[in-house]
Amino acid sequence: MTIRSYRDLAVWQKSVTLIVDSYKLTRRFPRTEQYALSSQLQRAAASVAANIAEGAGRRNLGEYIHFLGIARGSLMELETHVIVAQRLAFLTSTEADSVLRSAGEVGRMLAGLIRSLEALRKRRAQEALVPDPRPPAPAP
Repeated sequence: MTIRSYRDLAVWQKSVTLIVDSYKLTRRFPRTEQYALSSQLQRAAASVAANIAEGAGRRNLGEYIHFLGIARGSLMELETHVIVAQRLAFLTSTEADSVLRSAGEVGRMLAGLIRSLEALRKRRAQEALVPDPRPPAPAP
């Protein structure tokens, strides 16, 4: 499959599903949490997909990798908010475990994408150092 857009990336698609799931779960949080834990959890989830997309739109590979790292950080933030919500009994263990499993999958996919892009960056850097073995073209 050819990747033409960040929307073609399975990691972005799964992270969007994580956003939707997070919004569904936080609907049942107490109203007092509407602008606190609910909002933080939702924003952390949205930040994962948003940073994957933003990184893909950047001009160079280094920036893309940087934004994928930010997405991983947002994913860890989301996991933390889910754990807190479970400890406060806003989420059941089953609900929290489901989100944490999905987050773990997205995290593994992000790590793989980062490794792949870092390897590509390293190959490009090495290719730039190798002289062209072809003789120079004759002058016109």
